[in-house]
Formats: sequence, C-alpha cells, structure tokens
Amino acid sequence: MHTKDSTCISEVAIVPEVIEYINKRDCDFRICTSCGGPILLPTRVKPPKKSDLLLRAGNHMIYVSVHQARFLHSIRMEMVPFFDDDNLVGHEYG
Repeated sequence: MHTKDSTCISEVAIVPEVIEYINKRDCDFRICTSCGGPILLPTRVKPPKKSDLLLRAGNHMIYVSVHQARFLHSIRMEMVPFFDDDNLVGHEYG
C-alpha cells in the first residue's frame, strides 16, 4: 500500500518548474534510483511500487522510492533526464 505521508517525505520541496513540467505532461511521475542519483520519470516509464511514498505535485502525484526518500530534500529539474537527441530539446521527456 502506498504511504500518503511520512515525516521525512512531507518536508520535501518541489520547485515550481517541476510542478509546471508535471502538469504540462498531465501524468504522475516517480523518483527512482539511477547510476547518476535520483531521477524523475513518468509512471508509464517507471511504474510505482507498493513501497513508494506519495507527494502531491499540482494535480498529479510523485511516487518516491523508499530508497530515495531518506536522502531527498527537494525535487528539481536536474532530476529530469536530458537526452542528447536532435528530436528532444532541453528537459523534454515523454
């Protein structure tokens, strides 16, 4: 079952640009682990797990890996993957 609140997760700040990014894409996202640190991906790419913690981001949810939650202080655009591809610009993903 997803945990809706936790002492550590409720203190995580979500920068306004991330909320705009999520609302523009009109879907939920997940913070998970990558070799470069925490990464923010749409749930259609990285589905949530039962152990994830939940954060509200505008009209959508961010599922946070329990493994990332204890180290997470803020959710920033740097967590959105950047692909060096002629078809993708800036922090565009999905």
